[in-house]
Amino acid sequence: MHTILDPSLVNDDGLTEQAQDKTAPQGMLFFHAKEGQPLSTPWQVATARSAMLKMCDLPKGLIVDCACGSGLQLAAHASILQRPALGIELSPQRAQASAKNMQIVARQLKAESKPWFKESRILAGDGTDAPGALEVLRGHIDAPVALLHLDPARPRNSRTHGLDEMQPSLDDVFAAWTPYFAEHPRGPALLLDLSPRLTTVQRNKVEALVDNIWPGLGRTWVWTSRGRGRVDRLALWLGAASSEGVARRFVRIPPRLGDEPLVLSTALESDEETFPKLNIYPPKRGEYVSILDAALLESGLVSTWLEGVSKEGMGRWASVDGRRPQLHHDHPLQPVKRNDNLLIQATGKVVALIREPLSDQSIDGLVEIALEHNMKSLTLRLNMDPADQPKWQGSLDRQLSRRHGERDGFVAQHPSGDVLLLCVCHSES
Repeated sequence: MHTILDPSLVNDDGLTEQAQDKTAPQGMLFFHAKEGQPLSTPWQVATARSAMLKMCDLPKGLIVDCACGSGLQLAAHASILQRPALGIELSPQRAQASAKNMQIVARQLKAESKPWFKESRILAGDGTDAPGALEVLRGHIDAPVALLHLDPARPRNSRTHGLDEMQPSLDDVFAAWTPYFAEHPRGPALLLDLSPRLTTVQRNKVEALVDNIWPGLGRTWVWTSRGRGRVDRLALWLGAASSEGVARRFVRIPPRLGDEPLVLSTALESDEETFPKLNIYPPKRGEYVSILDAALLESGLVSTWLEGVSKEGMGRWASVDGRRPQLHHDHPLQPVKRNDNLLIQATGKVVALIREPLSDQSIDGLVEIALEHNMKSLTLRLNMDPADQPKWQGSLDRQLSRRHGERDGFVAQHPSGDVLLLCVCHSES
C-alpha cells in the first residue's frame, strides 16, 4: 500500500536532519532521514544532470524516481525539465523528507504555483509495485512515464557493489515499469544511477539485463567526477535519454558553483581501445610530466581529451593506476578550454633528478635544489606515509617562504627506482 504526500502541503514534523548542501545556493537547507545525507546526490551534480537531460528529446509524461531517497535529484529533474514528478520511497520518513525538499526547491525558485510543482507527488511505499502506485495516484496524476530514474541503495561498507547488492534490483524495476513508458521512436527513457565501482564485467551484465527487455536499446555510459581523482557517479542513460553516436561520456563538475562542467564524449565502447598502456622510459631532464585526473582515465576518455591538448597524443605513460596517473611528454600541454585545467593535477618541466628518497634528513637538501631553480613553492605529488606528508610539506613551505624565489614547482616520483622528479610548473617554465 502506498501513502500519498503532496509536496505543496507537506510539513517537517518529525524530520530532524537538515543541512546546507555545500554545492547549492546559500539558504537551501535540505532534509535527510536516517543518515541519508552522505548518500544524497549533491545539488550541483543533480542540476548538471538535469540540464543535460533537457537537451534530450524526451516524450511527454511523468518523471519517475522509484527509489528517490531524499529526492534532490528528482526535484532537480522536475524543476529544470518543468515536468511533474513522481517519487517513490520505501521509508516513510525519507519519503516525507523528499516531499519537503521538493517544496524547498520550489520556494527557492519561487515556483510554488508552477504546474510541475503543483502536480508532483511523493509516495511512501514499494517502488517495484508500479500498478499499485499508479492506482493510488489515479485522479491525481494520469500520464505515462517519460523518464524513469533509478538510484538503487547499495551497502555502504561493500567493496564490490555487486548487482545482487542493489535494492531494488534492476530486474524487478524493469519488469514493474515496462508497461507504463510513453512511446518514443528511440525507446523508453531510463537513467540508471549505478555504483562507480562497477567493473567492465559488471557493466556488461547491466547491459545484458537491459537487452533482455529492450534488445538494442540505445545507451550512453556517463562517468561524473567532482575532482579528487575519483569517479563520483557512474550512470547508464538509455533509450530516449541516451545520445545517438555517443557510447561514453565524462563529466567533470567544476569547483565553483555556476561554472559550466567539462564534458567529453566518444563513440568508442571497449575499455581495451580507450585505456592507456604503460610505456616507461628512464627519467630525463627537459621532458614534461603531467599528473592527470584519475577519473578521466577510468572513464576511458583520456585519449579523446589528449587529442585536443597535446601534440603527441597519448605520450609515455609511467603510471596509470592510483590517484596520480603520470604522463611524460616532450611538448607542454596546451589546454584549449578554460576548464581543461580541471583535468590536470600538475604539469611541468623536469629540471632536476633527485636520487635520494624523501626523509626527515633529505628534505633540507630538496629545499636547496629548489632554491637553485628559483622556486618559491614546491608541492609534493607522490605517494608517502600520511604521517610524513604534512610534516615534509610544511617544512618546504616554511623554508621556501623565507627566500625570494619566483617559480612554482612540484615533486613527482618516477615509477622505476627511487628517482624524484623536480618539476617547474608549465606556466613558470
